[in-house]
Amino acid sequence: MRIGIVVHGPNIIDTGYALKLIELLKEYGDVSIRLGGTMGRTAVIDAGLENIIDIRKKLVPSDSLKIFYDDGVDVIFLLNYGKSDVTGQVFGYKVYNHYVDKIDENNIPVIQIERPGEVDGSIIPWNNDLELAHELSGKLGLAIVSPDDVYDNHIRQDDAGVNQRIVHGVSPGENIMVNSVVIGKTDSDKLTLIAKDNHIVDIIGGELKSHGLEKLGEVDLDSAIIKTGLLRHAKVTPRVISKEKPKDFIISFLDHAGEDVYKFRGSSLVITVGDDTTLISSDILYRFDIPIIGITDGDLDKIVEDGFKVKNSIIFEVESGFDDIVGQDIKRKIFNDKQESYDYQDIEEVKEKIVEIINNINCKYKINYII
Repeated sequence: MRIGIVVHGPNIIDTGYALKLIELLKEYGDVSIRLGGTMGRTAVIDAGLENIIDIRKKLVPSDSLKIFYDDGVDVIFLLNYGKSDVTGQVFGYKVYNHYVDKIDENNIPVIQIERPGEVDGSIIPWNNDLELAHELSGKLGLAIVSPDDVYDNHIRQDDAGVNQRIVHGVSPGENIMVNSVVIGKTDSDKLTLIAKDNHIVDIIGGELKSHGLEKLGEVDLDSAIIKTGLLRHAKVTPRVISKEKPKDFIISFLDHAGEDVYKFRGSSLVITVGDDTTLISSDILYRFDIPIIGITDGDLDKIVEDGFKVKNSIIFEVESGFDDIVGQDIKRKIFNDKQESYDYQDIEEVKEKIVEIINNINCKYKINYII
């Protein structure tokens, strides 16, 4: 049997269950494994699994499923470890339905293994109740949950209006991220986002952050990737991958898009704009020994537990609300509105240029050096 395995998120990897399930599924045939989503990449690197789990492409989970569909595998597994049984099952429902919209004929079984090792863990055979699912249920001690049960218990309430999205499994005080942008904070264990004309306009169970909504812009609420709380819960020791340094001094620009930072792993230095973008980016780039210069204003939403930073990195903290202004001037004057520049020799020269840019704006700032 040819088996395609889509691994989603850092939790299934950090708990060790991704590797355990991969080894178990190898008993049933030839397996191919790829990541679905983006935040799991760092977990794959830390676990040393990049030669087992394909992380080369940034793909949403439904696209990873479709690749296996196009390859003509016999069965596809989706491995996930949600915050709760509800969040995990709702996640699977949305991924599976996005996947179905992209294929011609729904003839390959898709089986989700959710929260293995937990008392509320489950196996969901989304479109074919294979005997294999029941055999794995017995081996893993996980209940079989039918797609109808998921729909009736967790999804049906979402049908009230296409511009409302109920988010399950939240806790008060958590950040709300939509497509990698923090747009608010929860104040309840029940959360509903409300959109009009493809813009989020209201929230039930939380408080919106206007600056975040501006950065988010238009959004399809039904297909948006929504996360709450920390992006990665496990306390980990980051694994640094040695790489050949580029011959030229290459600096790259990253503005409020922390999860896109992997494409800059060949840079000598990355300039990041925004508190959380700087936190996420520095943490990821630490794995590739790449320093950052971060432009922040102290408006940190804390979406990862620890933010590792390479030695010699520099953090500018400017006046509140000025990080975007400084960032746009940097993009224009250092990068000529592009994403890369080869015009500087070292990080000190770049730092001095940024100091000049900030002084011209007449903005107060302080500099923190990572030593």
